[in-house]
Amino acid sequence: MYFSHTYNTLWHDAGPSGVLRPSALLRYMQETGNRQCRAFGYDLDTMFREDHMGFILARLRMRVLTPLRPYRDIEVRTWCPPSRGVTFLRCFSILQGGVTAAEAISYWALVDAENKRFLRVTEFDRPFPDGEALPEDDLPLIARLSPAIASGMEQVGSRTVAFSDIDFNRHMNNTRYPDVACDALPSEALDGRYVSDLSVSFLKEAPLGETLSVFRAADAEAAGQWLVRGIRSDGQTCFDAVVKTSEMN
Repeated sequence: MYFSHTYNTLWHDAGPSGVLRPSALLRYMQETGNRQCRAFGYDLDTMFREDHMGFILARLRMRVLTPLRPYRDIEVRTWCPPSRGVTFLRCFSILQGGVTAAEAISYWALVDAENKRFLRVTEFDRPFPDGEALPEDDLPLIARLSPAIASGMEQVGSRTVAFSDIDFNRHMNNTRYPDVACDALPSEALDGRYVSDLSVSFLKEAPLGETLSVFRAADAEAAGQWLVRGIRSDGQTCFDAVVKTSEMN
């Protein structure tokens, strides 16, 4: 069982290649999840401001099977596979003409802000439509950069978290991280190509005013694949990402 919503894609969602950016795909996915919350009688703002609870994205794995373009009707589906411990799973798929164009699985933690603790799945009394998790083999690997890889990365820039990046908790919204990762790639990596695989591990929050140092390295084991890391001013790793680009069909 799943919850779905239909959208018509926007021209401003697309990059110079004319296909939708991964950040735009992620926004459509998460907007559908937000609409599902509202359809079930509450929304994320209410949870945060009144119940003092909030979901934090820990990991994302997304694969684009067919590049999407502006002014197309898409159906976005979301569902929650069985979860356990303190990890809440949510899956997404984007369909165009009834055919899957992109899919993703996300891993969330639910934080009790008042008591400063993670809530377990069994403590959450607002169930969603569920279903089977997406097959692991159909998605990119979780972004985990070893110390050896990290030591060989070059700094390619910095990113200061601005007002346009933050959401209601005054941290960079997770839908902005794909843009930061893609901005770190050399221009030729995306010239005539599109992002076909994206994996992000969200390790530390990036609050308003924080400046991230951004590092990258070409993945020696996979053609067209890049490794990106963002490090906060306190030296802690903010995020790790793996971005793979493929030739346009």
